[in-house]
Amino acid sequence: DILVRRFEETRRRHPLALDRPVSHGIREERSRVAVLRTGAALVIDTTEMNQGHMKPLLRRHFCITDHGDLNIFVISFGFKYGLPRDADLVFDVRFLKNPHYEDYLRTQTGLDADVAEFVRNDEGFAEFSEHLKDMLYTLFPRYSAEGKSYLTIAIGCTGGRHRSVCVAEELAIWASKLGERVHLHHRDLENLSK
Repeated sequence: DILVRRFEETRRRHPLALDRPVSHGIREERSRVAVLRTGAALVIDTTEMNQGHMKPLLRRHFCITDHGDLNIFVISFGFKYGLPRDADLVFDVRFLKNPHYEDYLRTQTGLDADVAEFVRNDEGFAEFSEHLKDMLYTLFPRYSAEGKSYLTIAIGCTGGRHRSVCVAEELAIWASKLGERVHLHHRDLENLSK
């Protein structure tokens, strides 16, 4: 009954009963896996479980490493090109001094040492960076405990060339040093020629 209800709630058809009632698909599935079940070392009854309970249980029984399941994606972007669609957390760093208005920095990016130094020397940078890292340090294990596999942190400035790139670089290095799996992408650096 619970399996039927779950299929009905999600409005999905059972893959073994595309043109028949869900209960027929469940019976066919049980028939096909009966041999596997008799030889199984572990049978998990999901009757009283929700999705939030299932993932940690599977991880406990089948995870090969102690490393968490969380993949952290750090993306720099420019607000003038729009927000990244898949962002979970968005931080606006347009409050930092803009290197674009310095002739000797305009053509460089946040990957260049001169730009990174300029951004880090802003009077608001150190405090912001410290608070951001403190918050994320608290959030990473919480997201992981909730079974989240991906966390996308988007750092934005006006054009996505200077400030956001510098902050994203620093954030990715910091998270990597914590032992997190980090993926870094500078979405709008290719817009440099535009």
